[in-house]
Amino acid sequence: MRIFLPKLLETIEFSGTETSVPILSAWEFLRSIEGKVRPELSVAPLALVNKGWARLVIEANGEINRKAYSFCVLQCLRAALRRRDVFAAKSSRYCDPRAKLLQGAAWESARAGVCRTLNLPPTFEVELKLLTSQLDEVYRRTSANFPTNAAVRIEQEQGRDTLVLTGLDKLDEPSSLVALKQQVAAMLPKVDLPEVLLEVHARTGFANEFTHLSQTNARVEDLHISVCAVLLAEACNIGLEPLVRSDIPALTRGRLSWVQQNYIRQETLIRANARLVDAQTQFRLAKIWGGGEVASADGLRFTVPVRTINAGSNGKYFGVGRGITYYNFTSDQFTGFHGIIIPGTLRDSIFLLEGLLEQQTSLSPVEVMTDTAGYSDVVFGLFWLLGYQFSPRLADIGEARFWRIDGKADYGVLNGLARNQLNTELIACNWDDMLRVAGSLKLGTVNASELMRSLQRGQNPSTLAKAIGELGRIVKTLYLLAYIDDEAYRRRILTQINRGEGRHSLSRVVFHGQRGEVRQRYREGQEDQLGALGLVVNVIVLWNTCYMDAASSKLRELGQDLKLEDLARLSPLGYKHINLLGRYYFSLAEPLKHGELRPLRDPNTPDDYEVI
Repeated sequence: MRIFLPKLLETIEFSGTETSVPILSAWEFLRSIEGKVRPELSVAPLALVNKGWARLVIEANGEINRKAYSFCVLQCLRAALRRRDVFAAKSSRYCDPRAKLLQGAAWESARAGVCRTLNLPPTFEVELKLLTSQLDEVYRRTSANFPTNAAVRIEQEQGRDTLVLTGLDKLDEPSSLVALKQQVAAMLPKVDLPEVLLEVHARTGFANEFTHLSQTNARVEDLHISVCAVLLAEACNIGLEPLVRSDIPALTRGRLSWVQQNYIRQETLIRANARLVDAQTQFRLAKIWGGGEVASADGLRFTVPVRTINAGSNGKYFGVGRGITYYNFTSDQFTGFHGIIIPGTLRDSIFLLEGLLEQQTSLSPVEVMTDTAGYSDVVFGLFWLLGYQFSPRLADIGEARFWRIDGKADYGVLNGLARNQLNTELIACNWDDMLRVAGSLKLGTVNASELMRSLQRGQNPSTLAKAIGELGRIVKTLYLLAYIDDEAYRRRILTQINRGEGRHSLSRVVFHGQRGEVRQRYREGQEDQLGALGLVVNVIVLWNTCYMDAASSKLRELGQDLKLEDLARLSPLGYKHINLLGRYYFSLAEPLKHGELRPLRDPNTPDDYEVI
């Protein structure tokens, strides 16, 4: 600790919220005694010392143990930084995200435009009437349908009504769908993954989006081949070596290394991926699957065996090691349109809005499905303010709380569930600040994940966070009522989440090298590699969709009647017809058959060998 603490005390200025005052006071005390051999420790601020630390900090004679106190302050400071109670002003990661919100004259001039864009009134009274009417109507409709809804029932648990929802049964596959799947699968050509990349480039030109880092227009012959080879090496996690061919200029080690260093980066990966996502929207089959308005979000976990600060621990996913989460977004057309690298397994809900607001494709999703881990009242509130529908799959609906605005309304069988009263006055008092938050997110003045982190911090949320959460309780209750009342809605959510999980399964198969572990030490390298993985999976999805579309057209030409509901249940995530592992050749030149040696390589051509 003494190696870094003096420099830390001297260099970094911290500030924080009201709840961080005890920590900042203790930090200032440490700063005041730094360098003193025998400081007066009896005046040390002890408000941050909990019972666990008190046994170590306060000795039997009542004196303060300096070392233990310093460790206690550092632990509290670290925790406060992570939950955004304490800020480092000049840090890009730990600065106060609220300082970037629209303020003063900037907000005054932007308010009217923000309200028009979000279709929200400048005061809450009008919206309150609409929400009150809407919530009352949905409560009454769900209550009226309850007796005929076989999937739900209410049980008594510790003297209170608790909702029980029966899970969805697996959908049967009609014989027509089984036959269609078999026919389409049998018609897909067998192909190698490099051919898939080159063919999709020929159709879309996605490799042309990879430009040199210097922004010059310098192009080299067969650059698209080199780009596709590097993308394959990254996505399959096999490195460049298996792809090196000294007899092909586009595949020499020097060319591939040069392309990897100068062409593959987040900017070019995002542009190329956007071209693929846009191309997918043009297929008739993709339009049957969805219109791009619906998406799902989920995390794909990777172990990181190398030492890096951009990884975290989680015994469930990484065992005794550390890892990262690739939090990615899947459209209802099976394409991935955004991905975020998360150290370890931070709460998924923090990154939901970032994916929607910062994605750069032609899609405009308005509804997002996630697993239970992605939901909170604040998320519901912010999604609603920004015009999005948040639709999580609920595994613990019995623990969900239903809220009401009208305390006297009679909702029949649901009265026992609707026992929580909303504080609409809290929303009204903070409505302008809530609009300011939504406007700042929409205009991009503040990072969504940083703001979410500050709003959902610890046990003492700010008044603004409470107000957004209170609004979220209205929206959440509307969602819960629709969720239990409509089996088709639950099925639609499950279908989209399964699409995202299917993409993850395909990603695992593609990312087969080095035991499926990410061995990049730095965040940029991790982003580039997993960005390449997402892009290659999109290439496979696009290629499959193209040929499945052609196969279905061919079947129609042959007079076969294809049902729309069967086509809607096809998936472009199959890979059995694609060779992902390369090919091996078992042949020898005649001289080798007779015991002669191959010619030795020239050591003066460094591009053609690796030092061992």
